[in-house]
Amino acid sequence: MAERTSTGLLTMMLEPTPAVAMTLPAEVREKLAELELELSEGDITQKGYEKKRGKLLAPYIPQIQGVDPSLQIDNRIQASSQAALPGSKHNKSRAANTRDERFRSDLHTEAVQAALAKYKERKMPMPSKRRSVLVQSSVEACTPPDTSSASEDEGSLRRQGRLATSTPYQGHGHPAVEHWFNRVIQGSSTSSSASSTSSHPGGRSVTTTNTSAHAALNANAAATALADLMAHTQLDNHSAPPDVTGLSERSSFHAERPQVASVRGVSRSYNHHTSVMETADGVPVNSRVSNKIQQLLNTLKRPKRPPLREFFVDDFEELLDVQQPDPNQPKPEGQQMSPLEGEPLGVVTNWPPSLPAALQRWGTTQPKSPCLTALDNAGKPVYTLTYGKLWTRSQKLAYTLLNKLSTRNEPLLMPGDRVALVFPNNDPVMFMVAFYGCLLAELVPVPIEVPLTRKDAGSQQIGFLLGSCGVTLALTTDACQKGLPKAQTGEVATFKGWPRLLWFVTDGKHVVKPPKDWHPPIREASNDIAYIEYKTSKEGSTMGITVSHSAMLAHCHALTQACGYTEAETITNVLDFKREAGLWHGVLTSVMNRMHVISIPYSLMKVNPLSWIQKVHTYKARVAVVKSRDMHWSLLAQRDQRDISLSSLRMLIVADGANPWSISSCDAFLNVFQARGLRPEVICPCASSSEAMTVAIRRPPEMGVPPPGKAVLSMGGLSHSVIRVDTEEKLSVLTVQDVGQVMPAALVCVVRVEGTPYLCQTDEVGEICVSSGSTGVAYYGLPGMTKNIFETIPVTSSGVPVSDRPFTRTSLLGFVGPDSLVFVVGKMDGLMVVSGRRHNADDVVATALAVEPMKFVYRGRIAVFSVSVLHDERIVVVAEQRPDASEEDSFQWMSRVLQAIDSIHQVGVYCLALVPANTLPKAPLGGIHISETKQRFLEGALHPCNVLMCPHTCVTNLPKPRQKQPEVGPASMIVGNLVAGKRIAQACGRDVGQLEDNDQARKFLYIQDVLQWRAQATPDHPLFLVLNAKGTVASTASCLQLHKRAERVATALMGRLNTGDHVALVYPPGIDLIATFYGCLYAGCVPVTVRPPHPQNLATTLPTVKMIVEVSKSVCILTTQAIMKLLKSKEAAAAVDVKSWPTVLDTDDLPRKKSSQMYKPPTPEMLAYLDFSVSTTGILAGVKMSHAATSALCRSIKLQCELYPSRQIAICLDPYCGLGFALWCLCSVYSGHQSILVPPLELESNASLWLAAVSQYKVRVTFCSYSVMEMCTKGLGSQTEALRLRNVNLSCVRTCMVVAEERPRIALTQSFSKIFKDLGLSPRAVSTTFGCRVNVAICLQGTAGPDPTTVYVDMRALRHDRVRLVERGSPHSLPLMESGKILPGVKVIIANTETKGPLGDSHLGEIWVSSPHNATGYYTVYGEEALHADHFNTKLSFGDTQTVWARTGYLGFLRRTELTDASGERHDALYVVGSLDETLELRGMRYHPIDIETSVIRSHKSIAECAVFTWTNLLVVVVELEGSEQEALDLVALVTNVVLEEHYLIVGVVVVVDPGVIPINSRGEKQRMHLRDGFLADQLDPIYVAYNM
Repeated sequence: MAERTSTGLLTMMLEPTPAVAMTLPAEVREKLAELELELSEGDITQKGYEKKRGKLLAPYIPQIQGVDPSLQIDNRIQASSQAALPGSKHNKSRAANTRDERFRSDLHTEAVQAALAKYKERKMPMPSKRRSVLVQSSVEACTPPDTSSASEDEGSLRRQGRLATSTPYQGHGHPAVEHWFNRVIQGSSTSSSASSTSSHPGGRSVTTTNTSAHAALNANAAATALADLMAHTQLDNHSAPPDVTGLSERSSFHAERPQVASVRGVSRSYNHHTSVMETADGVPVNSRVSNKIQQLLNTLKRPKRPPLREFFVDDFEELLDVQQPDPNQPKPEGQQMSPLEGEPLGVVTNWPPSLPAALQRWGTTQPKSPCLTALDNAGKPVYTLTYGKLWTRSQKLAYTLLNKLSTRNEPLLMPGDRVALVFPNNDPVMFMVAFYGCLLAELVPVPIEVPLTRKDAGSQQIGFLLGSCGVTLALTTDACQKGLPKAQTGEVATFKGWPRLLWFVTDGKHVVKPPKDWHPPIREASNDIAYIEYKTSKEGSTMGITVSHSAMLAHCHALTQACGYTEAETITNVLDFKREAGLWHGVLTSVMNRMHVISIPYSLMKVNPLSWIQKVHTYKARVAVVKSRDMHWSLLAQRDQRDISLSSLRMLIVADGANPWSISSCDAFLNVFQARGLRPEVICPCASSSEAMTVAIRRPPEMGVPPPGKAVLSMGGLSHSVIRVDTEEKLSVLTVQDVGQVMPAALVCVVRVEGTPYLCQTDEVGEICVSSGSTGVAYYGLPGMTKNIFETIPVTSSGVPVSDRPFTRTSLLGFVGPDSLVFVVGKMDGLMVVSGRRHNADDVVATALAVEPMKFVYRGRIAVFSVSVLHDERIVVVAEQRPDASEEDSFQWMSRVLQAIDSIHQVGVYCLALVPANTLPKAPLGGIHISETKQRFLEGALHPCNVLMCPHTCVTNLPKPRQKQPEVGPASMIVGNLVAGKRIAQACGRDVGQLEDNDQARKFLYIQDVLQWRAQATPDHPLFLVLNAKGTVASTASCLQLHKRAERVATALMGRLNTGDHVALVYPPGIDLIATFYGCLYAGCVPVTVRPPHPQNLATTLPTVKMIVEVSKSVCILTTQAIMKLLKSKEAAAAVDVKSWPTVLDTDDLPRKKSSQMYKPPTPEMLAYLDFSVSTTGILAGVKMSHAATSALCRSIKLQCELYPSRQIAICLDPYCGLGFALWCLCSVYSGHQSILVPPLELESNASLWLAAVSQYKVRVTFCSYSVMEMCTKGLGSQTEALRLRNVNLSCVRTCMVVAEERPRIALTQSFSKIFKDLGLSPRAVSTTFGCRVNVAICLQGTAGPDPTTVYVDMRALRHDRVRLVERGSPHSLPLMESGKILPGVKVIIANTETKGPLGDSHLGEIWVSSPHNATGYYTVYGEEALHADHFNTKLSFGDTQTVWARTGYLGFLRRTELTDASGERHDALYVVGSLDETLELRGMRYHPIDIETSVIRSHKSIAECAVFTWTNLLVVVVELEGSEQEALDLVALVTNVVLEEHYLIVGVVVVVDPGVIPINSRGEKQRMHLRDGFLADQLDPIYVAYNM
C-alpha cells in the first residue's frame, strides 16, 4: 500500500507545468528549508516530515483524477492495520448461494480494464519486420522510447518511480522521488559516440548527432525547480562510505581503483574474518600491518598478479546496486501460527489390510460388480471391466511377469524391481490391469507418458528417471506398441536419454494363466515401495516420488473418510489416471471401496467438452473429479443441453482448486449449471502435490462443515508474503477460495520458504508442510533432496521443533484462514522472486488472460517463467498467437499485457514473446511444458514471430553510473604513480643512431635516388615478382627495368605538369603502380595511390575514388586503358559526374624517350607522397609523408626485419595506404630484397595462393591482412590434408605479420596458427603490427626479439581506464596480445586523453608516438589543419614537456615484461586496446565495441557477425543472421541478456540483418559509423528491428 502511495505522489510531481515549477513562493521555500532542518536535527519524525512537506507542496502540484494529494500521502496503511481475514463473521450468516459483489470472478477482467484505462494509449515504437504487413516506417519516424527523460506517459513514470523505491537511500522521505529527480538532474550520462568523436576527429568530424542526447536534459527543464528541492540528497548519496577500518589514508587507494569500488565498503572477509583491504595493486593485505609500511613494501616490490582466488570471489557487490528492502513494505503482524490437526481417522471394522487384499476381496466376492468403464472418442462405452476380470487378469499378468520372462535362465524380474507402465490416456482398462498386476507380483510400477516422437518435450528427462530407477522392462498395449517409433530392426527405437528397454505387450498371447496351485502373495501393507509417481521440477528435471504400501493404503483411507465414499458409488474421472488425483481417486481409492469409475479420456474431452457432464447425467454419478479447465471448456460448449441434470452429484472435486483462475471457473460453472440441478455446496476444491498427495479438500455438505470462504487479498501484500485483506483497491487484488480442511490424521503447518523452516505468523504466506502417514516417502535415488523435502523439521521462532515427526514440504504456498480453512495462493514451481518481491506465475497468467481482446492469442497457451539475468529473476511471458492476427493487433495486445501486469503486480515484464500457433512444447495432457519452453527460450530455439523486450523498465540493479571525479592534476598523477611504485608508461625501440650497419642506402636522402643507384649498381637484381590466381608469375621487375619504366612515366609527365602537382595513381595491384609511383617522384610530382573502382560495384566504390581525387587536389589521373574506359563509362556516369574528372592519362604504351633532367627536391622535408585511407569511423583522412619520413620508415623496417638484397619476403596486402603501401612500393627499393607480391583479390578464386607461394619460395618473413587470414582460416580449414599432399610446407616461416590498425584479433590469429600447425607453421610465428594515420608503422614483430606476449586484463577495470592484470580464465578477463615490437627510432608514451599528462603503466590512455617517420600532418581540403595540429605536434602538459609527440587516436597501455630484448634491456610490450573514436561512452564508462560484439557473437550459433554503435543514448546492436529467418527473433532476447550479464548495459535496439550487411574496409575492419548512417537512413533492409522498452 505504502508503495502505491509514494507512487501516487510521484505521478503528480512529474507533470508540473513549467509555470508552476518556476513559481514556488519564497515563503514555501523557507518553510521547506525549516522542515529540512527539523528533520535533520531529529525534531520531527520522518512520517511527520513527509506529511507536512506534502501539505506544503500540495497546492503547487496539479491533482490527478481529483484526488487531493495530501490525502494520497495520508492514507498510509490503514487497510493493513486491520489484518482481519476474509470469510469472517458477517460472511457466515448469508445463505451459501447469495454472492457478495466483491467476490465476482469477472472482477479480474474488470481490474485489468481499469488498470489499462489509467494508461494513456502509448505510442510505442513498433518493431519493424521485413515483409511485414505494415509499410515500413523510417527509423526516425519511430524514435525509440527515450528512457532518460521524463516523458508524458504516466505509466512509465509510475514504473520508474516505483522501482526506485527500493534504492538504498532510506534516510530521506520519498526515496522514490528524490532518486528519480537525481536521475533527471544528472540527465543521461550516455552521450552518443559521435560526441566523443569530436575529441579526436580526423578529416571530417561527425558531431551532428549528439544534439538529441542533450535534448533529454532540456526536456526536464520544467521539472528542475522542484528537482532542486528534491535533490538535497544528491551529495551525500554518492560520497564514499564511512571509513570502516579506521585507516586514515584511503584516498590514495581511491584513485587507483574503479570508482564504483567506493560503494563496496572496505572490509570483505574471505574465509577468515580479518578485515581485508586492497592496496594500490588490488592485492589484499591485512589491515593489521601498518599501512605506511605496506605502502613502502609495495613501492619496493614489483607489482605481482593478484592471486586467483581474489578473482573468483564474486566482487559483484562492489558493482551492482544491491536493492535495499523498502522501509514501508508491509510486514506480518500476527501471532505465530499453531499447527493444524485434521480429524482422527475413523476405525472401519472390515477395512482391508492392503490394497491387493481389497482387490482380492471384491474380485472373489463381487466378481460381476463394475469397476471401470472405458469410453471411445465418440463417448460410447467400449468396455466395462468388472472386479472379477480385474482380479483374474492382473493375476495372470503377475504370474507371467514373475515366471515367464527370463534371460539366460535367470528370471528377468525379482520382487521389488521397477517396471515402466506406458499406456495411452484412452486405455484405462489395460493400465489398471498392469498396475494391479505389478502390485500382485510385488513389482514397483512407474507410470509414464507414451513417448510419441524421439524429440518429445521432457522425454529425455523421463529417460533419465527410468535409468536411475533401473527400469529394464516396459509394459504397454499392443496398439500402443505398434504406434511407437521403430528402429531399422523393427524394434522400438531407443529414445534420447533412455535406457535400453524390453517392451512387453500386456494384452498379447504371451500372458498365460497361472497354474491352480499358484497364488499371488497378499501381505499386509508394509513400508516397501508400492509405486513411483513421476514429477517434473521447475528446472525441467524429472524426479520419481516413491509411495509405500502403507502410505498408499492410508491415503485411500483418508480420502474415503474425507469424501464420504461409500461402497458401489459411481464416480466420473476426467483426470489423467496415471498420476496425482486421477490415480488416487480413479484407480486406488475406487478399488478400496468397490466403486464404479467412468473414465473420460482427454481425446474425448477435446472433441466433446460436455462429455463428462453427459456421463454424470447418464450414470447418475455421485462424484466427479475434474480440473477447472474441464469446467471452463464445458461452459464454452454448452448449447442449451436442457436434458442434462447434475442433481445426482454430491461432490464435484476440483483437483486444481488451488489455481488462481479456478475460482472464476467454479463460479461461472455454477452460474450456468445451477439451473440444471447443480447445488453450489457440492463444488469441492482440493489442494494436493505429488510429494504430499492430498493436502486439503473441501468436505461434501452432509459432513456439517463450516461454509466455504473466499479472500480478496492485496497483491502488493502477497508479493511481500503478507496477507492483507484489500478493502479499497479493486485493481491489484487476488481473489482466492479455500481448499477446505486438512486431511484426516494429518498435521499441517506453514513455514518460511527460505532458510530455516520457522513457523509463519498467522498473516504470513509460507510453504504448507504436512506430517501424516499418507504422504510420499522419498525422491527415488536422491537422498539429499529427499532430506530437504520429506524430512523437514519445522521450528517455532525460539527454535524448538514443532513435533517429533518429520514433515513433507508440499510446494504449495498458502496460509490457514478462519475456521481452519486452508488457502493456497501459489506453487513453489511458479514462484518468481524479482528484486526481493514474490510473484506467482499463475497469477501473471491470469492477468494476461484478462486482457481484452483475447482474440489474438490462444487462451490456454500462455507460459510464464523467470530467467536469471544479471543476478535477479526476470519475468518472461510467452503466448501462442492466432494465425489470423495482424502484426499491429498482436503488438497492441502485447503492450496492453505489459501495462496490465505492471499495474496489477507492480512488476515489469522482461520479455514478452508471441510464437506461431502450435509451436510451444506441450505437456502430455494439454497445457504447456514450461521448463522445456524456458529451455528453448534460453537456447534461442523458440522462434517467436513477435517479441517485446523491456529491459529499460525491469532492470533496476545496474551499477550506478560512474561519476567523473574532479580530474586529478597531471603532477599529482606522477607523484601518485611514484609513491605507488608505478613506472611512467613510456618505451622506445632501438636507437637508430647507434645501429651502424653497412647500409648503403643511408647515403641517399631520397628514395628515388636509391632506385637510380640500384639500377646502376645491380641492374639485373630482381626486386618484384607478382603472382596471379593460378600461382604463376604474372610479371617481374629488376632494378633496371623498374628504373626504365619510371623514367618513361616521368618523361610523359614533365611536359604536362608542374613540379609539386598532385597525381592520382589508379592501378590494380602490380608493377605498373610501383613504376608510376617512382615516375612521379622523378618528375617532381606528388603521387597519391588510389584503389581502382570495382567494375561490378561502381555505385559504392567510384564515389570514394572521386572523393580522394578531389580532396587530394590531384590535377591528373594516371591509370590503365581498361580503368580509363571504366571511369568515363555510362555506368560511371550514374554514380558520379564523369565530366569533372581531371586529365586522365593511360600509361600502357608510353614512348621510349630518354628523360631530360631528373627532379631534385631542395630539402628532405618536402612532400614525397600523400597516403589516403578511410578510418574505421568512416573518415577519409590523407596524411603527408615527407622524403625524410619516407627514408626513415624504410630504414626502421629494414632494421627490424633484417632485410637485405639476398632476402625474399612475401606480401599479401593491398598496396594503397599505410604499411601495406610502404612494404609493397618502398621497402624493396630501399633494402634491395625481393618482394613476392600476392594481390589479396586473387585469393577469392584461389584461397591457398598465398600460403602455397610462401612454401614454394621458402619465405622466412611474410605479411598479410586480417581479411586474408580469415579467408585462409575459413576457406582452407578443412583442406590442410590436401595442401600437405601438394607439398605445402610452412616450416620455413619465421614471422608472419598481420598488418593492422586495431586491437590484435587473438581468436583469429590463434585459430590460424592451430589450423596450419599441421603444415609446419610454428605457433610462435604469427604476430601483428600496429600503425595508424599519424605513423603507419609503430610496432612490427620483426625477426629478432622476444615472442609476442599475451596478458589477461579485467574488463571491468578497463572501462574505468584502469589496467588490472588477472589470471587466464578468471571472470571478466579479456586476453590482449602485444602488437609487435616497437620499431627502431620510435618512442611511445601513454598519455591521459583529457589532461595530456603522462600516465603510469597501470592506466589505459592514448598512445602517443615520436619518431623520425611520423607523418607531417593531415592533408585536407578546407584548411582544417589548425583543428588537428595537435595530432601531429603535441607536448605533454607535465614531465618531459619538450619532446614533440603525435597522438595516434588509439587507447593502449605499456607493460614491462620479464623478457629481455636484443639490447639486453627488459622488454616493454605495447598493448593496443582500441580506437578512441570508436569507444562508446555509456553510463560514465568507456566501452570498446569489439568487446560487446565478441559477447554477442558467442550468444547464438546463427550470429555470423555483429557491430554496435550508439544512437541518441541507446546502444544499437546489429547482428548478421546466418540461418533461417525464423531464428531472427530468438536473437533479440539472447543479445539483450548477454550484454546485460557481461557488460552491465541495456541494449536499446537490436537490428537483425542478412550476412554481409555490416560494411568492412580493405583491412577487414568494421565500418561502424557507415553502418550507423545506413541504419539512420533506413538503408539496411533489416529482417527485424526490435526496440527494447
